Amino acid sequence: MNVNEERIQLFKEDLEKAFTIRLLNIEDESHLHAGHAGAASGGGHFKIQIVAAEFDSLSSVARHRAIYTALNRHIPKEIHALTISALTPKEADL
Repeated sequence: MNVNEERIQLFKEDLEKAFTIRLLNIEDESHLHAGHAGAASGGGHFKIQIVAAEFDSLSSVARHRAIYTALNRHIPKEIHALTISALTPKEADL
């Protein structure tokens, strides 16, 4: 397992502690940001698609805040930037 795979596994574990996840995809998009100032510090760019019932009563901003809270220990060292898609099971048709 390489460093980014290890990071992603830790992100998944932290998200699973915070949410009852129905679907979770985490992609490393750091290669798309090569040369970016954040890349120089070692922090990666990640795309998260997550479906969880806990988002049902939350606004989009509150969902993002909840995800940032769950991943807080990784920011900014391992995570420089996140692209987030956070849906309820109903919104995702699951």
